[in-house]
Formats: sequence, C-alpha cells, structure tokens
Amino acid sequence: MKIKFTLFAVLLVGTFSFAQQKDTINSQEKLSEVVVTGQLEPQSIKKSVFNVRVISKENIKQLAANNLADVLNQYLNINVTSSGQDGRSKVSMFGLDAQYFKILVDNIPLVSDTGMGTNVDLTQVNLDDVERIEIIEGSMGVTHGANAVTGILNIITKKGGGYKWQIGATIQEETVGKEFGFFDKGRHIQSAKIAHNFNDNWFINIGGNRNAMAGFYDNKQGKDYDVNDGLRGYTQLPKEQLVGNAILGYQKDAFRIFYKFDYYGEDVHFYNSIVNIQDNYPFPDTYFSRDKRYITNRYYHHLNASGNLFSKLKYNVSVSQQKQERDLENFVYHMDTKQEVDNKRETYQSKEVFYSTGTLSNFFDNKKVDFQLGYEITNENGFYDSSVGQFRDDSQQGVDIRKRLENYDIFSVAEIGLTDKFSIRPGLRFSFQTAFENQYASSLGLRYLFDKGLEVRGSFGKAYRTPNFDELYTYFVDSNHNMQGNPDLIPETSTSYEVSFKRACTFDSGAQISNNLAVTYLDVNDRIDLVTTRLTPLSYQYLNINKYKMWNISTVEQYTYKNWNVMVGAAVVGISRKLDLAAENLVSDDKFFYSFRLNSSLSYNIPKWNTLMAVFYKYNGKQQQYVAGTGTDGKAGFFLNELEPFSYMDASIRKTFFKNQFEVTVGARNIFDITNVQSVQNGGGGGAHGDGGTTSNMMMGYGRSYFLKLSYNLNFN
Repeated sequence: MKIKFTLFAVLLVGTFSFAQQKDTINSQEKLSEVVVTGQLEPQSIKKSVFNVRVISKENIKQLAANNLADVLNQYLNINVTSSGQDGRSKVSMFGLDAQYFKILVDNIPLVSDTGMGTNVDLTQVNLDDVERIEIIEGSMGVTHGANAVTGILNIITKKGGGYKWQIGATIQEETVGKEFGFFDKGRHIQSAKIAHNFNDNWFINIGGNRNAMAGFYDNKQGKDYDVNDGLRGYTQLPKEQLVGNAILGYQKDAFRIFYKFDYYGEDVHFYNSIVNIQDNYPFPDTYFSRDKRYITNRYYHHLNASGNLFSKLKYNVSVSQQKQERDLENFVYHMDTKQEVDNKRETYQSKEVFYSTGTLSNFFDNKKVDFQLGYEITNENGFYDSSVGQFRDDSQQGVDIRKRLENYDIFSVAEIGLTDKFSIRPGLRFSFQTAFENQYASSLGLRYLFDKGLEVRGSFGKAYRTPNFDELYTYFVDSNHNMQGNPDLIPETSTSYEVSFKRACTFDSGAQISNNLAVTYLDVNDRIDLVTTRLTPLSYQYLNINKYKMWNISTVEQYTYKNWNVMVGAAVVGISRKLDLAAENLVSDDKFFYSFRLNSSLSYNIPKWNTLMAVFYKYNGKQQQYVAGTGTDGKAGFFLNELEPFSYMDASIRKTFFKNQFEVTVGARNIFDITNVQSVQNGGGGGAHGDGGTTSNMMMGYGRSYFLKLSYNLNFN
C-alpha cells in the first residue's frame, strides 16, 4: 500500500528529480555554466570529463535552505540521518557513511571531529554566502586525496558582485514539527550581509547568521519538567548556531587573490531525563538534574592566489589553517529556581589543521593537450581529553590523547583531446604518509561527444580511506566494556567504475527535454569495522576485516516548457557486504540487497505575479543488510536487518516585490511527517516479532514543519 501511495504521489507532483541535475534544466545555461571541481581550469559542464552535478543558488532559495542538511535531504543518492543525542546530521552515499564522502569549501576540506572533509555535521555548514554546490559521484582520490571514495561535494562561495554595493537581510521563522513559539519553540534564523566593490579590482563581502533551534519536544516535556518518569528533556536537542564570514579579494587581468575567514560557533544543550530530589526540610523538596552543554568553536582561514607564470603556465595555490574546539560544560540545573550551578567547562576535543594545495597547468601551447602537476600537504594535530571516557590506559585511568597525522602528496593529471569529440584524462597521485604505509590513487576518464547532442563519459578510479582518530586510538576497557582502537590499521582501498550518457534536445515549440543515465560500480577492500573479537567477556576492536561492493544505476529525465519545469529520476542501488565475526570464525552471506530510490521536482513560474511555486519529492525504498548479533538460542551469528521505506516532500511559494528587492517565501518541509523509520532485525534477540526479531526506530527528522522567510536585497552603484 505504501508503494502504491508513493507512486501516486510521484505522478501527482509531476514526477521527479531534484536540483542535483540542474545542469540539464536549460540547454543554453548548460553550455555556459562553468564548473571548477576536479577541473584543470574552470570550464563548461559539457567540456568536463567528469559527470558534475550542480545545485544552484536558485535551488537553495526554493528550498529556503539554511544549512547543507536542508538541501541534501532531496538529493537522489544521499541519505541524511539525525541524532537526538548530540543534535548532529550526517550524510551517507551509496550505503557508505560520512567517512567516505568529502565536503569542501572552495576546494578546501572542512575540518571535523575525526577528519578533514569527512564526518562533517551538515547542520554546521551554513549556506548564506554560497553561489552553488558542485557534486561529483565516485572515486576522486587523484585530485582530492584520502577519503574521496564515494564522491566529493564542493561549496563555491560568492566572491564580489556586479554592483558597487549589495546589502541584504533575512528573517526566517520555522516550526519544529507542530511546535512553535517566538522564544521557546521552533527555529528562528536571522542573517545579514554586505558586499562592496571598491573599484574594478578590490572587493569585500561580510556576513553573519544566527540559527536558533529550540529543540524538538515530541513526547518529552522540556528542561523544567520535575517528574522522574523519563520524559524530561527533548527528543532532538536545542541548539544555537552563530556564523560570521568575510572575504577580501583583488583581481586584475589573469591574477586573482582572496582571503576568506569563517567563524562558526554552536551551543547544543543536553537535558538529562533523570530527575533528582533534594531534601529541603522543613520546606518542600526541590528537584535538580545533572545536565551538560556541548560548545563548538571553529575558525577557518583560506588564502588563495591564481594567475599566470612566464605568461603561459597557470598556477592556483591555496593555504588554509583551521581550528576546531569542542568544549563540554557540566552543570546542575534546579527546576524550581531555573538556575544553573556548579558549572564546569573544559575542552575535551580539538583539532588544528594546516592544509595547502596547489597546481601548475597549461604546460603545452596546444589546445588539444593539457597537463597539470599538483601537491597537497595536510598536517593534523588532534587532541582528546580524558573526560571523553573512551581513551584510557592499562590502569583504567582516563588519558589525554595527542596525535599528529601528516601526509605530503603529489599528483598529476592530463587532458588529451584525441579528436574534437574524443577526450581522455589519466591521473595519478602518490601520498607520503607519516602514520601509514604510503598510498596511491589512479584514475582514467573518457568523454565522447556524439552527434545530436549525446555525451558519453566513462571513468575508472582507485582511491583509499585512512583510519580516523577513534578507529586508531580508542581504548575503553573496564568491568562492563572492552572496546579498543587499533594503531596497526591500514588504509582501506577501493576501485570504482562509472559510465554516463547525457542528451538534451530543443524542439521548435521551445520545449526542452534532457536525460542523464549513469551506471556506477564500487568495490572496497580491507574495510574497517568494529568487530566482536571475544564473546566472554564481550570484547570489540577495530579491524581491517570486511569487504563492500555496490552498484548503482540511475536516470534523470527533465522537461522544460515555457514556465514549467519538471524533473523525474530514479535509481536502483545494490549493496553487498561481507562481514567476519572473528570471535566465532563466522563469515556472513555476501549477496546483494537492492533498494529503489526516487526523487522529483515540479516548478511553475508566474511572471505576471513574480511568483515561483515548487514541489520536491523523494522516496527511499527498503534497505537491507546483515548485522552481527546473538540469536534467541544464545549463539552469535548474522541476522538480516531491514529499514522500512519512507518518503520526503517539500513545497514552497516564493514571490518578489518592489523590483525584486523584497522576497517572501512560504512553504513546508517533510510534508509526510516523517520522524522515525522502523528498523527490524529478524532472528536476533527475541523481541517484538514472533520469529524472534527485534524492532527499533531510527530518527530521520522532526516531522512536518512550516516556514516563512522574508528577505530584503538592495543593490546600487
């Protein structure tokens, strides 16, 4: 019944795809749209050997998106999951988690708790100063190094503008599910920006944003609830985010240089469900709870310069320094007085990274042959305080962990136009590692332009993923736990293949239709997993033990006519995981499980009213995988885990006033009211099912919400 309703809903909204395929919306725009990710130099999408997907500024506006999670919820091959424990949202692509997908800002990997560009909390990536987002699926290890296994996402920020002055301000009010209040419920966003061109060469942009999410109560009762029945607190944690950014740039002829600074601050509030009673004789008892606050501060510096050397060679060099600190503040909260006491704050995790990358290209005075040499330097300094609890010594005492991870990479890429229609792109990277054996990545890209607008691309790539901080250094052993990292881990290796076909046609009526068909295969070896190494007592350790295979076939159809724009796409993903249970010398079945994905959008522009209406839809089919567990007979084994299908739908209406200076957007997210999705493990643990299966819920969101966004933009010379 769910499937039938889903298909009916798809037909109703005009059936399918989202802005991930914005490059095919308009054939003229497609030919002129310039992309930079993975390119030797900025060039049109048609000339790119890679199959680049673009999420435009217009798409971000239609979704009223404030952070990256708001956008990627509608992307076909990406899943976004939320955590009610720490308020974070993470991305997975092709069934692999956020450690395999790299997020960059202007080609610089964004620092996170455990990596560079990976495991990024999507809610911490603000989109106020974003010009567009470029996504390349598949292995990008040659141009972007470690962990670019399933793909990369590059956020291109605004630099300068066409006016001497650009001033803007935005206010956005949003419900959290059904919950809203101007101070204690809902989501409240304010932002302001100003851009100034001093002259033809110098420009500066400055902006700021505040995003306050008051938490999702659901069936919880908030922080002032004083009954010890497990209902105190929030289903999703309250948090406040502050963002500041500035960019100063200079450009003259072929020379360009800019300095960009970003600040990000976040407070996430955790309110304990356990309520304590304090004797206050002869007065009534008072109630308190031991709560905590997670505080994040991130500083981002980026200096970039590009131009020509010796009139012919082209260079592009970036230097970046990033620092992120995460503090934990413990305190006692008294419900009767609504006061905090005994506040104790300390930094429990920090990471400071120096990063630099640069390229030299255009070695040959030949339009058909280009060659690029590049380097990448990464120096990560990581620190974990003993208060985290998962890092201990052999005496069970908490220890501070300080480690430095470095790599020094060189890479080369060539683009060779064998004919006007046929191009090839070989590439090779070698990485000198301080913590692991040296690694390499290789790739080969092909592009052929047939007659009548047909574009065919093929790619082969080898990439690697290096172990993260937790996998290497965790040591959490006491009478109840035995979970250990493994400093002897080796990087995972992967091989991927992709073939894609694109075609766009324009009819005499002005209608345009386009298609993008892609087939991808990915094979990951030496996959790192937390493995049960002993049953009595129960012990776990990170090991290079498992294998992972995936193939994906996806298609996107897009139709535009006059004021209508309809996009429809679908994907079938097959995933095979081979798991070892070291303690029992058991190996799981490695057969493929298949999942169907669907997403769509329908938009209609009413020029007379300066109004745009848009609907976005996404369907995620049933997902299956084997997991290790203990059966009803007490024996360890592998059991089939199933995540039930679910759908998202968003809709918005945007209208402009006063010559496009004032803009109003109203809409709804998650119209189908998704909060939790049922996960069923068959045969494990003896739970809700008669066959001995267990049922649990995975949090996917906070239900249907509504938003109103007001923006004012003033541009003048």
